[in-house]
Amino acid sequence: MDRTVIAYVIYLVVSIALTVWVARTLSRNGRIFLADVLRGNEKLADAVNHLLVVGFYLVNLGFVALYLSDDDTVVDTRGVFEALSTKLGVVLLVLGVMHLGNVYVLNKIRRRGVMEHEQVPPVAPQDWVAPSARA
Repeated sequence: MDRTVIAYVIYLVVSIALTVWVARTLSRNGRIFLADVLRGNEKLADAVNHLLVVGFYLVNLGFVALYLSDDDTVVDTRGVFEALSTKLGVVLLVLGVMHLGNVYVLNKIRRRGVMEHEQVPPVAPQDWVAPSARA
């Protein structure tokens, strides 16, 4: 078997395994965060969590597939390691950026919810005042 094909197979196996591991970790630990963001609505948190995981898989596995091709031919074992380190390094960076993007967006949503909650008066209005005739 050609060394380039071996590098492709190793790249695909490791990239897919990393993507699945990161998605499961984010899903498991992100559920608690989502429940907080969505003010304890567990059912909605689970639904949003599932949608985020599906989107995460689609984007990352699509990137892994697009980044598979290489114009250089791997001629020796050193070339296999060099090609894999470059490709896997880029995949890891993309996974990290996706994770930070998700956390950033969810934190913005959470902050907005906290701000809306703080704008509610602590005591409900008890009466109203008629406008004055001088105004």
